[in-house]
Amino acid sequence: MGRPQRGMSLVEVMIVVLVAAILIAAAIPSFTIWIQNTQIRTASESVLNGLQTARNEAIRRNSCVQIKMMDSPLTSWEVRECKNGDSTDPATLISGRSYAEGSQNATSELLPIDSSIVSFNALGRVVLPTNPSDGSPPLTQVDLRNTTLQVEDERRLRIEIPVGGAIRLCDPKKTVAATDPRRCVTPLT
Repeated sequence: MGRPQRGMSLVEVMIVVLVAAILIAAAIPSFTIWIQNTQIRTASESVLNGLQTARNEAIRRNSCVQIKMMDSPLTSWEVRECKNGDSTDPATLISGRSYAEGSQNATSELLPIDSSIVSFNALGRVVLPTNPSDGSPPLTQVDLRNTTLQVEDERRLRIEIPVGGAIRLCDPKKTVAATDPRRCVTPLT
């Protein structure tokens, strides 16, 4: 008759703990990069939703509505009714988002550099040649990135805002195939 099994020995438990610790230590850097890149995606989708909200509200209200990127280079934004530059009345706030809501490490680069606003008319098109509230040129592009990561680890995303109002989120990397619908019109240089 054999001896009954009573469980694992201390040596076997220590080996299991050691193997688990090695696997966890190997996975932590990848997990950190994934978390930081998720913040870029969250910030990009938030800005895209803000732009789409402004455009949709302009169509729904049959009037000019604008989105302003706040606290640049952070990713906060506000959607408001347009007001003329000489008006002292505050524009009605429609919607907004703080950068602290899930994307603290995401930063934005706005083009043109001297603008932070894009206004949409009642047809959902970008108001040209300048924004009614401050006379600045309208935003045409928002590049989002995470500067806490190494360049080779970070994922950049771009929002393109064409005159027709068909806003799109795209990947600005040169390595994206020219036939890929995720590719930006103007890739990174």
